[in-house]
Amino acid sequence: MNLLAKFAQRGMMVYALVGESGTGKSFRAKLLAQKYGISALIDDGLLIQDDKILAGKSAKREKTYMGAVRAALFDDKELRDQVARMLQKSHIKKILILGTSEKMVQKIALRLQLPPPSKIVKIEDISTREDIEKAIRSRQIEGKHVIPVPAIEIKKSYSQIFYNSIRELLHKGQRNPVGKDAKMSEKSIVTPEFSKKGRIEISEAALSQMAMHCVNEYDPSIRVKKLTIKTDSHGYRLIITIDIPFGKQLTGEIHNLQQYIIDNIERFTGILIEEVSIIIDKITGVS
Repeated sequence: MNLLAKFAQRGMMVYALVGESGTGKSFRAKLLAQKYGISALIDDGLLIQDDKILAGKSAKREKTYMGAVRAALFDDKELRDQVARMLQKSHIKKILILGTSEKMVQKIALRLQLPPPSKIVKIEDISTREDIEKAIRSRQIEGKHVIPVPAIEIKKSYSQIFYNSIRELLHKGQRNPVGKDAKMSEKSIVTPEFSKKGRIEISEAALSQMAMHCVNEYDPSIRVKKLTIKTDSHGYRLIITIDIPFGKQLTGEIHNLQQYIIDNIERFTGILIEEVSIIIDKITGVS
């Protein structure tokens, strides 16, 4: 029996918190976890339970933005196997995965052999617009990131990026954080190397070149006539118009081509491709 079947058999519930980078997901994660009785988090490459780092490697330790994205997605097989084994060993019943899009959290769940998220919460559902904008300013101007564990946990392994810590009182009612069920929660503020150097963006021209290369590498007889890239809060969407030779099994061939483009661009860049739409303009070689 594989891990996915084992987790499903023991009734593990997977939740997800989704929001753009820098909108305060790590800051709000504990409040959401408390609301649903969740004891464990997957956040930026780390498995965290009850304020302790159980396994993984923080993406905030990476020196480049692309490296951080790959770490958050558990690109490294050895690392994701380590986290999956710890998940099995720890007998966690409920877990919260943090990510920038639904596709990202689903991909993390798949790589860690967890069931797909049964409930996905958006950061806008649990945070005010004012708080989100404040978090974005802190990220963009000061390069500050939050790891939802106490400072003592971060100083042990990540002292070189540790900046400060903040404490807050958690209460189930939230509006009146006083009472016997209130408890103090601590979060760590860090300044990763990649945030000091600035973020590296991929231009649409570079992304187009990669997509064109993928098509040619997959099948040189397929001709790209037009390629459009759209970006939104969820990620990149590619629309590719092609001419394809007669004789191809269109349904299977197009699906395989879509997956080939997605897999290769994501592996090379670390970015997430939300969708590749392929439009067949002409079937060549038909008399």
